[in-house]
Amino acid sequence: MYPNELPGTSISDSSTNWVRAELPAPTLGPQPRILVVDDEPPIVELVAGYLVREGWDVRTAGDGLAAIGAIRDWAPDAVVLDLMLPGIDGIEVCKQMRVFSDAYVMMLTARSEEIDKIVGLTVGADDYLSKPFSPRELVARLKALLRRPRIGAPGAAGARPDGLEVDEGRRLVQVDGNPVELTALEFNLLAALTREPGIVVTRARLLDQVWGTTFVADDHIVDVHIANVRRKLGDDPADPRFVETVRGVGYRVREATG
Repeated sequence: MYPNELPGTSISDSSTNWVRAELPAPTLGPQPRILVVDDEPPIVELVAGYLVREGWDVRTAGDGLAAIGAIRDWAPDAVVLDLMLPGIDGIEVCKQMRVFSDAYVMMLTARSEEIDKIVGLTVGADDYLSKPFSPRELVARLKALLRRPRIGAPGAAGARPDGLEVDEGRRLVQVDGNPVELTALEFNLLAALTREPGIVVTRARLLDQVWGTTFVADDHIVDVHIANVRRKLGDDPADPRFVETVRGVGYRVREATG
């Protein structure tokens, strides 16, 4: 038994498995689902044990591919994700999961370089801990994350502005019922903004979401394409109906007035 392992907690050698403990079910609200992803069994055992103590539903994965599958199949509320994983690393896992999941991500790493933290946060991680870390601090930070409203969750952002329709499935845009022709890149840029009405999206985040994390360019490229989107929407930047500039930060799509 590893240090701090809970009686009744079971972790096998398989890359993805369930962790259970002989604890009473919580009486208030549903159990948060937490996926722990690390290729070091002692760390998995320790972290999972602390999370199970909180009454949370915990599952584990030992590599990046298993993590992606578990996130797709199980839809966790939060993922504790190691940066250095066999197969695909934590950065790539985070990047891929952001296409289909809004689960909170707590990234763990044995490396403390600032660039690792910056890259992790820009691809969608919500928080970061360097090893060695305090399991109690990890639990406290996860609780703080779980209290946040999720982007796109009810109440987290408002409705799109009146007159603007963006259908991501069919890749169609209309203004006041009239179709608007956008390039593929322009559509992706507008879609990234309209997913979060009223929420400011930084230029750096738009670069990552639309161009990808491997693309190297000045933030000015975002401004150029936003100008094209505005022109095609008939949106006056001096008195915007749809896309507002937040000076020095980025852009946001206005919320519906009604």
